[in-house]
Formats: sequence, structure tokens, C-alpha cells
Amino acid sequence: MPYTPDLDRLLTPGARFADEHGSYVIETHPVGDVVLPTGRVVGCDPLVTPEAEPFTVTVPSGRYPARAWVAVVLREDAEVDRRVAALEMVVLDAPTVRWELAVAGDQDAATLGEDDYFGYGVDAGAGTLADPTALTILESWDYEQVEQVFIGEMPSTPVPGLITAVLDEATGANVVTVSTGWGDGCYGTWIGRTADGQVTSFVTDFMVVPD
Repeated sequence: MPYTPDLDRLLTPGARFADEHGSYVIETHPVGDVVLPTGRVVGCDPLVTPEAEPFTVTVPSGRYPARAWVAVVLREDAEVDRRVAALEMVVLDAPTVRWELAVAGDQDAATLGEDDYFGYGVDAGAGTLADPTALTILESWDYEQVEQVFIGEMPSTPVPGLITAVLDEATGANVVTVSTGWGDGCYGTWIGRTADGQVTSFVTDFMVVPD
């Protein structure tokens, strides 16, 4: 079985974690809706690999609320930093009883060892869950367009790196980006399911808090 983080604990407001560097308290913040005209979901660094393949699991086309799970870093009970620990797109407001690794293309989770997972590479410190419709348009942008929307001065919000941009006016397809945890790396996405197999959410874990 591939690696699965303890998402039930991570996705709990007020959950506390600790390691040798300090303690972490989890906050949840709504970051708007993700618009999926095709019902396909891509997890990627949109500034580097907007051409990434979508996950094999699809959902009905529509608008889905997203939320960022932010780890507030404390030392001696004072906030010294905050990092996005996870990005979640909620598909169904129902209890999640199991998690499965999201795969794309010809990836096969059955080939992985217990400490392994598939993830997307991040080189620009940004992550998203978005429809290919929006990402295809972003792929065609020149650097000046990308810089104007995604690289300029960041607004001050409780969610590091939060930017929302509509890329396709006809469908409303958009890209919601957040800063990816401690920065660049390889980050997996997991799909939550109900007892009867319905998809509840897609969650990318940015590996901030101790496992």
C-alpha cells in the first residue's frame, strides 16, 4: 500500500503538532470556489507545469468550494510563521471514511511501496487544483501576463500565496494558487471517499507538520 498521511488529523481546525522546531496549530480558511467545466482535476505547480495530466478520478462539472489548511508556527506560544499545510477542494459535504492516492495518466498506486507516493513537482512555490480548461489557457500566456497576475506583489491574507484568477471567461474556469508549504518539492494529492464510495474531496498535503 502506498503512503497515506494522517489527513483526518491534519484537516481538523485547532489540531496541534510539535517537533524540535516548535509547535503548529491548524487553521482553516475558505479560498473561494474552483470552477471545473469538464469535471477533470489537475494538481500542479501552475507556473511551471500547467500542462500536467489530470487525475484519473473525475467529478461532475460545477463549482466546488476550496479551503486552505494553514499551519501557524509557534515558538514560546508566539506566532513566528504560517505555512499552507494542505489545499482541499470539497466535492461532497459528507464524512470521509477512507483516503486513496490520486493518480494521473498511467500511474498505478499498486506498484508503490508503503512509504512511496505519486505527486507533482513544485519549482515556483505554488500549488493548485484546477480544471485543464484554465490551465491550457495559462500555458499559452507569455511571461508578462503570468507575472502580472501570479508573481507580482502578493496581497496580505491569512493564507500565504493566495491568488485567484479567472482564466476562461466563457466557462469561469479559474486557478486558485497557494504557497506550497515550505517551498519547492514533490507533493501528493489524496481523494476522500464516503462509506459508499462517493468522492468527498481532493487534498494536496504540503508536508508541513510532522507525520
